[in-house]
Amino acid sequence: METKELYREILNEHNINPGHKIPMDSPTLTLQGVNPSCGDNIVLNLKVQDGIITDGSFTGSGCAVSQASTDMMLDLVIGKSKEDALRYGEIFMGMIQGTATEDQIAELDEAAALQDIARMPARVKCAVLGWRTMKEMLGLGTATAAGTESHCNI
Repeated sequence: METKELYREILNEHNINPGHKIPMDSPTLTLQGVNPSCGDNIVLNLKVQDGIITDGSFTGSGCAVSQASTDMMLDLVIGKSKEDALRYGEIFMGMIQGTATEDQIAELDEAAALQDIARMPARVKCAVLGWRTMKEMLGLGTATAAGTESHCNI
């Protein structure tokens, strides 16, 4: 299968049938991410226990790229430590910026299919919305307890 075709297939599957686009009861952390340049808007919810992300979901609306990328991210980070999730976030950003190695990109599993987004500047902010929201939530400690949302504008 050609790379572009594989990219479209993975993107479409996560956009049409997102496994994590559902409301969450009692998340540990909640943060809203907004891409004002195109209107993508997500609310990311994570359950974290003893430093491990035990569950995650998102709600909101946006283009296929933002929705699929967020769903892929959650596939990758659920069951991982906060530190591993942040490392994946750094690798994803490095992939988009062209600084990640092939071995690092391979760690991203299906999210590696978004590597060509770097060649589509108008889509970069869409692809990184969920990842930046997660990084802000976990890395900077600015996410709030469920019920009171903060905003992450990119």
